[in-house]
Amino acid sequence: MEQHIDAMVVGAGFSGIYQLYKLRELGLSVKAVEAAPEVGGTWYWNRYPGATSDTHSEVFRYSWDKEDLLTYPWTTRYLPQAEIKGYLKHVVQRHDLEQYIQLNTRMESAHYLDNSWQIRLSTGETFRARYLITALGALSKTYFPQIPGLDTFTGEMYHTGNWPDTHDFSNKRVGVIGNGSTGVQLIITLANQAKQLVSFQRHPQHVVPNGDGQVTAEDRKRINENYDKIWKNFKTNISGHAITESSIPAMSVTAEERERVFEQVWQTGNGIKFLFGTFGDVAISEEANKEAADFIRRKIKHIVKDPVKARTLTPPGGFNRRPVTANGYYETFNKENVDVVDVLNTPMEIIPNGIKLSDGTVYNLDVIVFATGFDAVDGMYHEISIVGQNGRTLEDHWADGAKAYLATTMNEFPNMFVVNGPQGPLTNVPPLIETQVDFITGIIATAEASRGKMATESRNGHKQLGLIIEVTQEAEDGWLAKTNEIGAMTVFAKGGSWLTGANVDGKKQAFLYYMGGVGNYNKVVQAEIDAGYPSFNRFY
Repeated sequence: MEQHIDAMVVGAGFSGIYQLYKLRELGLSVKAVEAAPEVGGTWYWNRYPGATSDTHSEVFRYSWDKEDLLTYPWTTRYLPQAEIKGYLKHVVQRHDLEQYIQLNTRMESAHYLDNSWQIRLSTGETFRARYLITALGALSKTYFPQIPGLDTFTGEMYHTGNWPDTHDFSNKRVGVIGNGSTGVQLIITLANQAKQLVSFQRHPQHVVPNGDGQVTAEDRKRINENYDKIWKNFKTNISGHAITESSIPAMSVTAEERERVFEQVWQTGNGIKFLFGTFGDVAISEEANKEAADFIRRKIKHIVKDPVKARTLTPPGGFNRRPVTANGYYETFNKENVDVVDVLNTPMEIIPNGIKLSDGTVYNLDVIVFATGFDAVDGMYHEISIVGQNGRTLEDHWADGAKAYLATTMNEFPNMFVVNGPQGPLTNVPPLIETQVDFITGIIATAEASRGKMATESRNGHKQLGLIIEVTQEAEDGWLAKTNEIGAMTVFAKGGSWLTGANVDGKKQAFLYYMGGVGNYNKVVQAEIDAGYPSFNRFY
């Protein structure tokens, strides 16, 4: 038997929780489903040792509840996973949202029929909803690379995106495959636990210290007193982080001044600040970018004592991937129990007792951990059957790559919205989520106002079904074109990372993120709102 509601929200992480709250405030009947046994989304599943936000604590949270913003405690400059999950649970309880959330439940299919969405859940339940909002998370679908022998290993095998409740790696030989942000955090932490740890890396990373430390009472007082200014800067700058961005070209100053500026940020910390807070053209000028990369290369040579390890850890190319930031990464490789192996030039295969390289070298291992990241942005959507108008499947719509207007909605999928979908800005996620959820909620509020008017007309003898809103194909294509055009102008175009889907074997490469800056993105969103949503078709 179908259950009828106004709106279904899929996911209960940062995106789903806020979207649920906003729809409830509109007075709609709403339900949220979450696959995990707890709320938290990405921050429930990614509980590997060392998991930490790489965004400053004061802005890795919601801004919409000012009282909670000023009073909720945190003690370090970056939040560990358990604290983030605890914060989200606190928000749900504070706003009495638990009654609307159904845990341990996945959406298996959604089909647009008769001006509403028919939604089937893993529990066997079926719902009809006028609005469908998916908040599946951009970094949710774990990815295992196609390594020969993957199924042959007889030891313990884990993925960081689905970590076990307990683990014990003491006196064990551990191999970590992958060295992005997750791998870096994990390697630093496991080096103190494992008997032996080997990092199997394809692409060395430019890792900048994060400057983590305790937040004093004086620090918190200063932050609280300046929150309005912090959020304004945050939502209007390029990076969407709580930093002061530079407008000075790198090559407009002397080599000595460049070194001083890079060194200052290296000492105070944060990878995003190193990219945007040192000089204004590091992200767009190859010459400036090379200066930044060369500085990090010199740091690696100075920090890592073993010259072979140092060479293996040194990135040959530009500083053109999402910045990785963590304290003590390169220092970790000075430990006798930690080693690093180049598997780009000596490809690996997994064997029953460990990993074998193409040159014949064998590493005997008790544990293999895959820190190989995600099929980012659209990966989770490929596991769900979503059929829009005229039988159009989302798989077909995204056959040439995932796309969504302003990262929120697609043509031929009326009254369906995604939060943090493809072609959103690369930025600190919680405040971006607020922008997108407010945008989506505004569209729904517009539809609801029209629906109320039509209900009045219906009572006067005019039978109306309700307003349906759908973005035009022209708007969707235009946003994708703009995203690709801007992305091609940046150093990230040559990064070959998950930002373009290059980390997933066989995935069509295109910009999954808008590189024009969060401030510019917010301007486009606001312009759409101010103009009365001209990019959307409306029909009954």
